[in-house]
Amino acid sequence: MKTTNKASVGARIIEGLREFSEALEKREPIAKRFTCRKVELQLQSTPCKPETVKTTRNLLGASQGMFAQFLGVSVKTVRAWEQGINVPSDIACRFMDEIRLNPDYWVERFKTSMVMK
Repeated sequence: MKTTNKASVGARIIEGLREFSEALEKREPIAKRFTCRKVELQLQSTPCKPETVKTTRNLLGASQGMFAQFLGVSVKTVRAWEQGINVPSDIACRFMDEIRLNPDYWVERFKTSMVMK
């Protein structure tokens, strides 16, 4: 069996946590002693125009009814979006953005969601 001087990953994690705990107890400024990063997502939803909603629905090959079920809204809601009567919520626009960014994944996901009765 090969031996090495390197500490195991688990041992390094435990040591790091011990050091962090000590720093907290001593009320040391954490950012000065440890590498700290703030991660933010740049996810602004695209405003959904009626054509955008219909294009997104057509990417899935879905009827208004099936698209409504997939998004968790009513058929009347999808119809109103496509006719420009109402505007989709930010979360609905974000979901449709994701569908347009990776249509192959969402077409497959849509198909696997179908149940024949």
